[in-house]
Amino acid sequence: MRKEIMKKERIIEQKFQVNFQFNVLFTHNIFDVENSILQQLLSENALNTSKALVVVDGGVKEAHPMLLTAIKDYFKHYNKSIALQGEILIVPGGEPAKNDETLIKSILDKINQFGIDRHSYVIAIGGGAVLDAVGFAAAIAHRGVRHIRIPTTVLSQNDSGIGVKNGINTYGKKNFTGSFASPYAVVNDATFLTTLDDRDWRAGIAEAVKVALIKDAEFFEWLESESEALANRNMEVMDELIYRCADLHMQHIRTSGDAFEQGSSRPLDFGHWAAHKLEQLTNFSVRHGEAVAIGIGLDSAYSHLKGYLDQPSLDRILNLMAKLGFDLYHPQLSEQVIQGLEEFREHLGGQLTIMLLDAIGHGFEVHEMDEEVVLEAMKYIKQYSAEKLEV
Repeated sequence: MRKEIMKKERIIEQKFQVNFQFNVLFTHNIFDVENSILQQLLSENALNTSKALVVVDGGVKEAHPMLLTAIKDYFKHYNKSIALQGEILIVPGGEPAKNDETLIKSILDKINQFGIDRHSYVIAIGGGAVLDAVGFAAAIAHRGVRHIRIPTTVLSQNDSGIGVKNGINTYGKKNFTGSFASPYAVVNDATFLTTLDDRDWRAGIAEAVKVALIKDAEFFEWLESESEALANRNMEVMDELIYRCADLHMQHIRTSGDAFEQGSSRPLDFGHWAAHKLEQLTNFSVRHGEAVAIGIGLDSAYSHLKGYLDQPSLDRILNLMAKLGFDLYHPQLSEQVIQGLEEFREHLGGQLTIMLLDAIGHGFEVHEMDEEVVLEAMKYIKQYSAEKLEV
């Protein structure tokens, strides 16, 4: 009888759901003691004084010389409910933050040293690369400690900083090592944007164009109408752009049914397969948003050459990018970039899935790309950019 029981197959099916919830807050001067948003976040679920480890992007520190003093004064002012742990940790900004694995170790060392547990906080202040790296460290410490993101660039406030992805670059591949972990909260402080150089101001707008093209024609029309104001650094218009772009990204994460990207569909990665490869080929001298702008131009031209997107729509897309100040061509936009398709397929888990356009505001997915037409699209973009320079 025992042998018969042992031969039977047995299956226990496990299925459960976990609800994730976090808020994206919009404010100015977050470390002004009159602004209690951060203090409320840190103490809202606390039984005792809340401990916080603060990590700051080195570039942000240089752009805001009084920032560290303001942070320390803020914690002193609210010392009955929140406590700053040790010295503020300064880390390299930009892509170097994601290329140095020792950075993760240094953050974990501080989490261990100051007893940052699941009821404590790791606060990251910086651009998207720093948020990605610090978020990854927070996600793997104690299997996840509370992480508050304070994005300081247009790109991180309207896209990367408000999502659920964390990671670093390893094995020569972008975001090869990482995790999906939602932040405890995100606070977008518009004050940080005032010191951005023109490249960083512009770069983040690419993600707004991207999400408008695949999801919201009305938002695209608004971007067209406000292109001059955006190019001239109108802060009020930028505030609205960031809010609308963030809202569209959050809606997708909430309603896609695949927030942790277990499938192969990546609609929010429109223009990204080429962008990721272009970043690598230029040793990241081309910034992410700039590369995405080129990728948008390339995939829009490809959509047109394949007969999906009409000429007037393509013209509107390319003209908007030009008005915003983007260069849509780079000498590295060559046959080598096509290698990015295979790397993108691998990143997606086996099946290549690329978002294309059949109308402004509406994207659709394909599972193969005609490499000859990709090369034609590159030539189209090169010619368009050359003609713009001649005007």
